[in-house]
Amino acid sequence: MKTTSDLTTAPIAELVRRLAIPAGTGFFFNTMFNVVDIWYGGRLSTTALAAMSLSFPVFFILLAIGNGVSTASTALVGNAMGRGRHDEVRRYLIQSLSFALVHALALSALGLLFSPLIFGYMGARGEYLSLSLSYMNVIFSGAPFFLLNFVMSAILNAHGNTLAYRNFLITGFFLNLVLDPWFMYGGLGVPALGLPGVALATVAIHCIGNFYLFSCLSRSGSLESFSIAELRPQWRCYRELFGQGFPAAMNMMTVSLGIFIITWFVGRFGQEAVAAYGIATRIEQIALLPVMGLNVSTLALTAQNYGAGRIDRIRLVLTTSLRYGFMLAAVGTVAALVFANELLHIFSKDAAVTAVGARFLRIEAFVFPAYVLLYICVSAMQGLKRPAFALWIGLYRQIAAPAAVFHLLTVVLGWGIIGIWWGIFAVTWSAALFVVMYVVWIQKKIEKDMHST
Repeated sequence: MKTTSDLTTAPIAELVRRLAIPAGTGFFFNTMFNVVDIWYGGRLSTTALAAMSLSFPVFFILLAIGNGVSTASTALVGNAMGRGRHDEVRRYLIQSLSFALVHALALSALGLLFSPLIFGYMGARGEYLSLSLSYMNVIFSGAPFFLLNFVMSAILNAHGNTLAYRNFLITGFFLNLVLDPWFMYGGLGVPALGLPGVALATVAIHCIGNFYLFSCLSRSGSLESFSIAELRPQWRCYRELFGQGFPAAMNMMTVSLGIFIITWFVGRFGQEAVAAYGIATRIEQIALLPVMGLNVSTLALTAQNYGAGRIDRIRLVLTTSLRYGFMLAAVGTVAALVFANELLHIFSKDAAVTAVGARFLRIEAFVFPAYVLLYICVSAMQGLKRPAFALWIGLYRQIAAPAAVFHLLTVVLGWGIIGIWWGIFAVTWSAALFVVMYVVWIQKKIEKDMHST
């Protein structure tokens, strides 16, 4: 059974590049996948584009659960590999798949039931509400495919294999270029589905990804003689997965609630403002894609080296990842400042949408380095099996501080929508500075504990 790798022995800089570059490439194509969806949605109407933007906080609930299960899987499988416990690697691997499937089925049922209430509360009415529901109902129906892909890619990451998920995401992007217009406009026996066709294309591609990633796991040697009966829940493993995954999922959920809060404040300035915010956040994601690759490498390397007791290597993982991250964020900052109008114009010809989005993007460009600090440090803490840290930061950065700061700047001080953009700047940077202080303290504490033993 091949459950070992060189993540605890090879040079750190080489490992960071080897894991982060494929992961970052995959994230690029995943974001471009979403960009294609947004582009085609914009071809339908501004209302369809706003419906997709309004759906994003709800879709983030699915992403939050996927992030929680996948983070737990990487941490537990990686730690077991670092300790050389091959039996635990297999157990955590199979139970992670079971855990993901159970949560996906529950999410599908709850999402279909409660999304009308959520969209209604967010202000959607008439065609706006109908389009939002038609899009998200298809997405929720395909939740099992999404979550299984998240978990299988996380397990492969723990093995040091970030190439498989990259290959799926690249292939998925090109498939989406074909399936989006086909399902939207119809043809070859397929009726014109409109906006739900965009969602159906996404679900179909993730279904294909299930088969590919499972075959990659099978070839890793960790699933020899696998049987369906092994998916039966083992409550001890479920408790460990829950203990590691719940804070990570709740942290991601705070992102969803944070987007909900931002969207609620932005929505007071009209559909054009909501559409502009949705487009600008997609552009922001593109700028931060290389950093997302560093998140994957940081988590996998920290998890295995912590399991192996190599705390010295964890410090080097952090410094190396942050150095690369700041360099890459600087490129995104410059691009967002120089080409803000042109980037917005790709997705919408509406002058009001472009103006609002470009103003946000020029302020947000200076927040990119703060995201580097947040993402990489939080990934390291998750690899050190301290997932609760991410949750507390998320509660501050996504909910408590924004609700207070946005109200202060937009209502009390009367800054209007620009107050939301500067509020994001202030909240994110304050959270990043706190994260740095906490991580430095944790590193010293772990090293002190090791020396004392």
